[in-house]
Amino acid sequence: MDHQQQRPSRISAANIALYGFLAIAAFYLITEHRAHLLGWLPFLIILACPLLHVFMHGKHGGHGGHGREADAPSPPAQSPPGQSPHQH
Repeated sequence: MDHQQQRPSRISAANIALYGFLAIAAFYLITEHRAHLLGWLPFLIILACPLLHVFMHGKHGGHGGHGREADAPSPPAQSPPGQSPHQH
């Protein structure tokens, strides 16, 4: 017998009611506690700086790529006599 398992639909009456309840609760929490939330906003921005610093370093290999010889630049080409090699 060839049985195909049917997954239950994610959109059900219970899920719609739950999402509606969560939306209403979030609306009232935000409107009633706006003054408390806005008071913490400057501190949250300051705290976000170190977190962004830590997580964004994964994109370019950290500070200088310590211990990674594969990422090391190739040796500079020979410059013509009388000219110094270009350095950064």
